[in-house]
Formats: sequence, structure tokens, C-alpha cells
Amino acid sequence: MYNATQKMIPLSGGREIIIETGKLAKQADGSVVVKQGNTMLLATVTAAKEAKDDCDFMPLSVEYKEKYAACGRFPGGFLKREARPSDYEILVSRLIDRALRPLFPSDFHAEVFVTVTLISADKDIMPDALAGLAASAALAVSDIPFGGPISEVRVSRINGEFVINPTFSQNVDADLDIMVGATIDNILMVEGEMKEVSEAVMLDAIKFAHEEIKKHCAAQIELSKELGKDVKRTYCHEKNDEELRRQVIEATYDKAYEIAKSMTSKHERTDKFDALEAEFEARFSEEELVEKAPLIKRYFHDDVLKKAMRNMILDEGVRLDGRKTTEIRPIWCEVDYLPAAHGSAIFTRGETQSLTTVTLGTKLDEKQIDDVLIQGTEQFVLHYNFPPFSTGEARPARGLSRREIGHGNLAWRALKPMVPVGEENPYAVRVVSDILESNGSSSMATVCAGTLALMDAGVKIKKPVSGIAMGLITDTATGKYAILSDILGDEDHLGDMDFKVTGTKDGITATQMDIKVDGLSYEVLAKALEQARQGRLYILGKILETISAPRPELKPHVPRIEQIVIPQEFIGAVIGPGGKVIQEIQKATGTTITITEKDEKGYVDIFGENKEALEAALARIKGIVAIPEVGEIYKGKIRSIVSFGAFVEILPGKDGLLHISEIDNKRFENMEETGLKEGDEIEVKLIGLDPKNGKLKLSRKVLLGKKK
Repeated sequence: MYNATQKMIPLSGGREIIIETGKLAKQADGSVVVKQGNTMLLATVTAAKEAKDDCDFMPLSVEYKEKYAACGRFPGGFLKREARPSDYEILVSRLIDRALRPLFPSDFHAEVFVTVTLISADKDIMPDALAGLAASAALAVSDIPFGGPISEVRVSRINGEFVINPTFSQNVDADLDIMVGATIDNILMVEGEMKEVSEAVMLDAIKFAHEEIKKHCAAQIELSKELGKDVKRTYCHEKNDEELRRQVIEATYDKAYEIAKSMTSKHERTDKFDALEAEFEARFSEEELVEKAPLIKRYFHDDVLKKAMRNMILDEGVRLDGRKTTEIRPIWCEVDYLPAAHGSAIFTRGETQSLTTVTLGTKLDEKQIDDVLIQGTEQFVLHYNFPPFSTGEARPARGLSRREIGHGNLAWRALKPMVPVGEENPYAVRVVSDILESNGSSSMATVCAGTLALMDAGVKIKKPVSGIAMGLITDTATGKYAILSDILGDEDHLGDMDFKVTGTKDGITATQMDIKVDGLSYEVLAKALEQARQGRLYILGKILETISAPRPELKPHVPRIEQIVIPQEFIGAVIGPGGKVIQEIQKATGTTITITEKDEKGYVDIFGENKEALEAALARIKGIVAIPEVGEIYKGKIRSIVSFGAFVEILPGKDGLLHISEIDNKRFENMEETGLKEGDEIEVKLIGLDPKNGKLKLSRKVLLGKKK
């Protein structure tokens, strides 16, 4: 038997979230089921009893999984079972990870595994908004040390009103859609997309979300106390040598400060820091270094490099590369770098560089989506690649990382509102960003390079988009803080915030924020947003200096698309039985043809390598959908001969009867006397429609004149 415990969290509109524990997966360190409507998430958490040797980081693994059975569906593919994680599952895993990771104790290094599984799915409830709450609740009912609880909620603005955790159908009309993760006191994570909203609106949305999150955290605290899980396990995962720490600081801090202040090149600075660390290690024998080397490395990083960089910024307003806090790195851009691509651009900002391409295709090239709850196609896709050589690393590239998927998704969301789709643009659009150099903010370089490449390709984007990554350095003891524009990789790694903002001249289109410090005020966030706005506009100016608007025409080597709209009733005629007609047109003209049915119309896209092929296919289709008019003269082909006349095809797929009495002014006894045969081309006039069946009546003799 089981003894389940539940907590209920009320939502607006009569909805509620229920957290239940004690029923499923009881051998895990912590497990809960989170329910809303028919949606149920099972979250489990387990932790190793001890840390591995020489582990000086938080080995946290987060997996979000969706079961197809949750909504009564079979998985696709040959095996008919869940396989590798989808992009959506990876993105949700990252959302959970980014909110949890900063809250584990800094000296806790045991492996922790968090698994959140969608086990029942309401087709209109968005499960990603519940996943962070489920993961945190599992930690809350465990004895694993954790500085939470946290929760994550989605907040959307629909018809001018903020809504917490809207449904799929509600969210279609949203002009702001963000996920916010927070503790009861502080914001930890923000990610989402917007349709050019202001900084003030975004800040109000974060505040609105935080008020809801406080209720979720309070419920978890109550649950933890009821179960006696508010006291966590003891551990000792870090050995320290305070005398060695003092020696490292005394011997290296001043030298590291000077290196940080004088070396603006990333690689030169890194080499100097490595040499300084090696110089200190040379004081010890090889036997002593076996024990001391890991400690020296940690003290040098945390107590020397980190503090030197932070103090230099807070005390002197000078950054690692010599810039002021609001200064953007030097930018240079180029378009049309790759002559054979449909569109291409290079965007370089400091030591970060993206080479981005645009490829235009047909509807057959659109991305197919077959997730548990989301099916369909995506006309615009963006892919981001981050090879090891971009940071000078000598290691092989092994598959696609979660980071690449996450950064690509952020850039995609940034550009998506500005890329025309549907009736505005018949092309499938693929943007690929290859990062060739990286020293911070490569996802924002992707946004800028993507804008350039799209305009170079002649895609009529609504407005150009730029992006910037903001950082923060704080000193809680003195209250000092510095907001940094266009952060370096080291400033991201050693700083307190990574806040990416993208947008047009008129507003924000996407954001991603991770905060690593407690107690960040909304006043500081507002200042960071304003500083980001000014930085975005500066970068946007550099983009527009390179190319001011989309090219008026596609490049000569880009295949063309012609789109026509046909009545719904003619779709079958164009396709033909078993696709026979459309396949024959494609084969004869060398084109690719797709038909989409929408709003009781057929949208026909004809994709061809040259103008002649397009025109030939277009003429064939127009002939099929043309409506014959009484009184019009047509040049037709005899398809068959019968005893009482001939059937003549006057338009593709449209035959009319030329009766034997309408062939000539003279009378014929049989069709052999007429001299007509199958395949002959003759001119005929449409003289009427049979009122009973709509069949066409043709005449040839009316074109010959009266018999003399």
C-alpha cells in the first residue's frame, strides 16, 4: 500500500495544479507527480552518496522525456518506440537545468540525476510550464541539499492581459511568450519570444510571473516540512587548505591583476595566466603536486582570476579587453561572401565570428514536426553549429550538443517574427550559422549574421534584427555593481548574469537570461534592459551600413517559385488519380509542384530552375483549372472517335462532344467519311452545355460558314 500526500496550487480561471508524492517511484531519493487537468508529469531525482575524486563542479544531469502513449499516439519511425530526445525535449531539459543548477551548494559535488517524464497529456495544456515545478518538488521531498525550491511558469500577453500558463489555443494570439524561473525571493532564469514589445512590458511580465512562482514555492516548502524533508543530508565533498589558499593569493593576485589589465587578446591572456599558475606550482615537488595541484587550480580560478577581473571592473571600470562597461567590441560585416549560396554573410564582433548562409526551398523542404503534442511543419528553420576550433580547442566534434540546439533556438525565436511565411513568402527558408571564432555572445552574432544573410538572399524580412549579450558584476558587501554590454566569454563565466536581448528598432523579439547571484533588483534589470536597447541599436546601425534593405530580387542561381490560387474543387483535377496528372506535369517540365489546401482554396507552388520550365508548368495547370466559356473558340485534340461523333479535349482534362452533325455543313453517314482520326488537332467552338449533366457541346461547322 502507499500513503500519498498532496498539495494543491490554485490557478486563475478555476484551474489547479496538484503535487502528489508517495505513490510512484518510491525508491528514488525524491519523486512527485504534478497534475493539471489531464496532464501528468512524473519527476524523480537521485543523487550519489559521495562525489567522485577530484570533482570540483556540480555534476547535474537533467532529462525531460515525453511518452507518446501519454496522448494515445504511436511513435514514428521503423521501431515504433521513443528514441533520441527531440529538440523540444532538449530545450525543456535546458530550461529546468538552468534554474536548478545555481542553487546546489558550491561544495556539493555528488552526481545528481533529475528526470521529468510526461506520462499523461491533455492536448491543450503546455507541459513545459509545469516541468520546472515538478523537478523542484522532487528535490523538495528528497534529502538532497538544494537552495530552492523554485518554480517555472509561462506568462503570455494575450489581448493586452498577462496570463499564467495559457493553453496552446490561447497562446496563438500572444504577443509575448516567456518562461520565468525563480525562487520565492529571486529571479533565476527568463527565456522567451515577443512581437516587438517594450522593455517595460517585459519587466512587468517578469514581475507578474514571480508573484505566481511565490505561491508554488510556498506549497513546496509546506510539503517538505510535512514529510520531514526540510533537513537535508550531510556531506563533505571538498577538501581545503587555507594556508595554501593564502599562498596562492599572495603570490599571484597582483600579477594576475596586471595581466588582466594589460592583455586584451584572449589567447595571450590565457597563456599568461597558465604560465603564472605553472610558476606557482614550480614551488612544489611532483609528489606534493599530486595532492596540491587540484587545490591550486581551484584557488587560482576562484580567488585570483575571478576576483581580479571583478575588482578591476568595479574599482576602475576597465574590462579584460580594455573596454568601458557600455562599449561594444569592433564590428565588421560582409554579405555575399559565398557566391554559390542563396544568401550569405559574415558578422564579426571582436573575437566572435559567424559565417551564416540562407537556403531557399519548396514546401517539400519544410521541417516536419512529430512531437508528442506538436505536429506540423516549420517553414523557417535556423541551425547553429559550434565546432571546437572556434575556441582553439584540439578535440574532435562529436555530434550535436544541447548548447547548439539551445543557442540555435534562441536565434530562431529572435528572427522568426520578422521572416515572412505563408502567403507572404512561398519559399521554405533555412538559415545556418557556423561559428568560426568565439569569445562570448555567439548566439547574438548568429542573430546579426542571420539578418544580413536573409537580406542578402532577397528575403523580404519585415525589419532587421540585432542582438546583444549583457553581463553583471556585483559586490554584495559594498553594494557596487557594473552592467556590461557585449560580454566576453570570461565575463560570462566569471560574472553574475548572462542576459541576451534581441530586437528591432521598435522592440524586443527574444530574450534569454540566467542570473547567478541572489537579490538582483528590478531596478538593476531595468537598467540592464535600457543599456541593452542602446547597444542593440548601435549594432543595428552597423548591420544597416553593410546592407540597408533586402535585395530587390533573388540571385540568378536561386530556383524560382510561382504561386497561384485555384478553386478547391479543382485540386483533385490538378493532382489526378493517384497523382498521375501532377507527376506527369513535373516530369514533362522539370519542376516541383506542391499544393496546400487552406480556407477552401488550393495554393499551388511551382518550383523550377528556369523561367521556361515555370511557364510551361503554369500553363498546364491554368489549362486544367480554366472554366470553358460558351461562344469561345478552342484548338483541341481528338481523344476518341465514336459512332456518333468525336470527343475533343479543348482544355487539359476537359473533353467535349463534337457530334457528327456539327463536323461539317454536309451530312455524313458515318465517322469514316469525315476523315477525322484520334490525335488530330482541330478548331472548335463551344456552343452549349447539356443542362442535365453539364457536358460540353462543340461545333466545327459554325466556323466553316454556311453552305453555298
